Amino acid sequence: MSHLRPALVLLVLFTALTGLAYPYAVTAIGQAAFPTEANGSLVTENGRVIGSDLIGQNFTSARYLWPRPSATSAADSQDPSKTIDAPYNAAASTGSNLGPTSQKLAERLKEAIEAWRSAGLSTPIPGDALTTSASGLDPHISPVYAEAQVARIAAARNVPPAKVRQVVESFIEGRTFELFGEPRVNVLRVNRALDRMGS
Repeated sequence: MSHLRPALVLLVLFTALTGLAYPYAVTAIGQAAFPTEANGSLVTENGRVIGSDLIGQNFTSARYLWPRPSATSAADSQDPSKTIDAPYNAAASTGSNLGPTSQKLAERLKEAIEAWRSAGLSTPIPGDALTTSASGLDPHISPVYAEAQVARIAAARNVPPAKVRQVVESFIEGRTFELFGEPRVNVLRVNRALDRMGS
């Protein structure tokens, strides 16, 4: 009994500290100091959530900036033991893990190249136009990939390419703290700005 009582007291104490007090304190600090980020960096329009700055979306219209491919999947509704492709599924963040000898990867790359060519894009294909990110949810693309899409978007919206280019360039984000990562463009933010631009 002399060992049991201190053990129970420590169990209750550390459960309260690490299981309740600490998580609530971190949540409160996050909500006070970074409320937008703590709540998922949600993007709202007319009071309705339309996306997140942190999770990509599958834009396919010629009028919009296209994101990089996504390798996320979901359970097959016909056979739960199997999975099906479900791009930008935030509940299943993952890379494809397909190796250089994978037939599935080769087919996906071929389809992406054909889509690039059929959209009338003749510039060299940027790497992020073909490859998925490690999470499968990357909301950003490279400025090179964004620039390569300007003419297509301008033609689809019947506006001068310079107008679209100006919108894209205004959303280029630099390296974090001028040190980490690469320059990038948030696809959702640009597409919202394109809609506000009109046409």
